[in-house]
Amino acid sequence: MNGITLYEFDALTPQAPGLQDAEGLRIVPPRVFEWLKLQALRAVEPSEAGSAWLRLTQRRGRHAVQVTSYVGVIRAPDGFQIEVLPKVGKAIGGGDKEARQLLIEMLRCLGGFRHVQTDSAKLAATRMPLFEVFIGEFLRAVEHVVKRGLRSDYIARQDNLFALRGKLQLAPHLRQNLCRRDRFFSEHDEFSTNRPENRLLHAALRWILSVTVSQTNQQLARELCFVFADVPVSEHIAHDFQRVRLDRGMAHYADGLAWARLILEEASPLTGVGGHRAPSLLFPMEAVFEAFVAKHLARQLERPFTLKTQARSFSLVRHQEQDWFRLKPDLLVREFATDRLVLDTKWKLIDGAKSNGSEKYGLGQNDFYQLHAYGQSYLDGQGDVVLIYPKTDAFSQPLPVFEFPKSRGLRLWVLPFCLRDHVLILPEDGNLVPLFVPQLTAAS
Repeated sequence: MNGITLYEFDALTPQAPGLQDAEGLRIVPPRVFEWLKLQALRAVEPSEAGSAWLRLTQRRGRHAVQVTSYVGVIRAPDGFQIEVLPKVGKAIGGGDKEARQLLIEMLRCLGGFRHVQTDSAKLAATRMPLFEVFIGEFLRAVEHVVKRGLRSDYIARQDNLFALRGKLQLAPHLRQNLCRRDRFFSEHDEFSTNRPENRLLHAALRWILSVTVSQTNQQLARELCFVFADVPVSEHIAHDFQRVRLDRGMAHYADGLAWARLILEEASPLTGVGGHRAPSLLFPMEAVFEAFVAKHLARQLERPFTLKTQARSFSLVRHQEQDWFRLKPDLLVREFATDRLVLDTKWKLIDGAKSNGSEKYGLGQNDFYQLHAYGQSYLDGQGDVVLIYPKTDAFSQPLPVFEFPKSRGLRLWVLPFCLRDHVLILPEDGNLVPLFVPQLTAAS
């Protein structure tokens, strides 16, 4: 495989005589490094402010580029692949395979990416890089379409035929057939598989066939392309996607078209970086972690409590009859119309043993300011707010509660979320326990 695997916040440096890979520093071909450096420079331009997936740095006195908190696959123009896995994969003692499987499972919770079939993808992740896993998932979805049958549709066609079909088009008929009484210029409906959904799948199959290096994926892609032989490849991607209709009898197309959109329209959270035709698939881990926690936390709540995502009921200030700076906590637990608990997810590794004044467990002061503002607005300054971090060996139990001295009873909890067991680990006592079904606590 022409590529490497690394983790979030690892750095890449160009190949040089005597230089070897080290912890957190990987070596790539000089041409790939120059392309990555160009992408890092573009990422800091104002127009690319939302795509800070890469940044320039230095390691061991050498120029380097560092990946940030985006995970997935980066493809250079020459086909060199860089697989970026979640950093927590190392922190929980797993290797590349476990980190890859964890990412695939988490991606299922991300909006717009629910078409990952966890069981098959996790199995494939033990044998091949993430990019080939994605390709395999797309091919599996198209194979499902083929087994259910390609759908046809009536298409209006105009042609100069030897026999009259449909409606005679008098004006063009007289122009073209004044001396040809054996021809009829007519408009008729033809039942054909040449419809937007099939054209898009065929186009995606052709692209996949040109980039996959897995023999299994190549063979399946060729077989599927043969099935689509009578369907032209889509030449107007955006237009065809606008014409997609998943009406009755078309539900089995949904997953295949979702993958085709990722491949052809470059619709993943960050794709096609650099403007070349070698799409990457990168996902911001903050968003992935938030979606993963939201899905599983909702199952932990006792009735009648419910979970709301991305609440935006309040603003920080009001100025000239306008609300400024919306307060948007990641998660909000409600009891009917009453806000009971505010939670924010943070994709960051903290250490429960580093409680001294300088290190402060690795927590950020700005996060505390943010949760304090949420508590004042959503809970009227009384109750509990929660910061959720991934559970690791260094952070496996809730931290002692934090209190805001000037508040009327607002408390802040820092809790670990177990990625393996899909549960938020609660303190042994306190006001949080009654909101959740019996599950893991600090004593478990």
